[in-house]
Amino acid sequence: MSVLGTAERPLRVAIVGSGPSGFYTADALLRQNIKVKVDLFDKLPVPFGLVRHGVAPDHQKIKNVIKIFEKIAVNPQFSYFGHVTIGKDISVFELNKYYDAVVFAYGAESDRHLGIHGEDLAGSYTATEFVGWYNGHPDFQDRHFDLSHEVAVIVGNGNVAMDVARILCKTPEELKGTDITQNALDLLAESKIKEVHLYGRRGPVQASFTAPELREMGELSTCCPVVNPQDLELNESSLKELEDPNNAWHKKNLEILQHFLSISPEGRKRKFVMHFLRSPVEMMGKERVQKVRFEINSLTGDPNKQKVRGTGKFEEIDCGIFFRSVGYAGTRIQGLPFSNEAGIVPNQSGRVIDPEQIFTGWYVAGWIKRGAVGIIGSNKPDAEETVRSLTEDISRLNACEIPSSEALLKLLRERNVQVVTFDDWKKIDAEEILRGSALGKPREKFSRITGMLSAIFNKKHAEKK
Repeated sequence: MSVLGTAERPLRVAIVGSGPSGFYTADALLRQNIKVKVDLFDKLPVPFGLVRHGVAPDHQKIKNVIKIFEKIAVNPQFSYFGHVTIGKDISVFELNKYYDAVVFAYGAESDRHLGIHGEDLAGSYTATEFVGWYNGHPDFQDRHFDLSHEVAVIVGNGNVAMDVARILCKTPEELKGTDITQNALDLLAESKIKEVHLYGRRGPVQASFTAPELREMGELSTCCPVVNPQDLELNESSLKELEDPNNAWHKKNLEILQHFLSISPEGRKRKFVMHFLRSPVEMMGKERVQKVRFEINSLTGDPNKQKVRGTGKFEEIDCGIFFRSVGYAGTRIQGLPFSNEAGIVPNQSGRVIDPEQIFTGWYVAGWIKRGAVGIIGSNKPDAEETVRSLTEDISRLNACEIPSSEALLKLLRERNVQVVTFDDWKKIDAEEILRGSALGKPREKFSRITGMLSAIFNKKHAEKK
């Protein structure tokens, strides 16, 4: 029997999810001193995950990481199989027939809940669905966001919450040169929102947004950032946290917030108001959200270990639209172990486990492995750790029964799955860029799967004539 990872029998690995963690895992595998064949799967026809559908449209430079992923994709030992849903079109157990190892890198697709009364009222949304909607994710194109109200409230103190605030505060002129969908741009152009209020349950020193995102809020053409000076009066433990070199970015945030105090609202038609030490406790309204009640918090404890405690004092704000951005959680794929509490697949250094055993040949990388923390680049060392575990296990892996991607594709075709290759994606890509150029934008995305597929298969049909 041939040894896995040799020229006679290359190691066959399937990766589920084509976001940063999926591509970084593929790259780490292809750089190993072994022979390997990597097939990358995604449920959407288009690759790149949150780089395409999560990164804000006005942050085009961040999307340049796609150029790195495209270099990985041209490796002859790499293949992309889009429009294939693992757990539906093919089970995780069936993958074992065609691959010696499977790495699940499909991210964290759902939002965490606040768990408060009124959270499901009309007018209450998740940041994920709003971000997905304006970024052209097919799963969110049927959402309807009512921007006819003057006050919007966002709960969350991370970069995603800041993205939502910035998109709501920008003018159409500031957004029209981005790859935001035209549908979203048209709706935002009619927005009646005058105030966007951002609430965090901890203090300004503990906020998890980063300085560049915060600084942008002071550079908008017609929006004034507002901070209550009392929120910037820090307790002793917070002051000591700022002395920690590891908290240098928090110190930069505080400097920016202090600068906001000096910005004049004159000539600015919108306000971006930041609130700290506030936890939502109830959302109120007859048929839709009309008011949110917050408890005022305090911080207690040692530096870097402070706990939030309610003071028993409350305040309310009238609002017509509400977004929660309090973190992401992974979702279960049928047959794969999953922790509902942690929102991840249980693992040790990337090896999938359950309370009874380690699953031979199953691995995880990215947010589904460690939770929704870190930036795009954080997925690279995470993927490398998983690949180290996988390569250490080669001698213990069970060689698959059918070491053939063509056999797998034949099975999927028999199941009427229209598999999208990377060459197919490049046709979508070219068509989106063409559509965008007519509008003065980097691209105009296909926001429906039918549109994506028509850009491929209609073109293929035309080429055959």
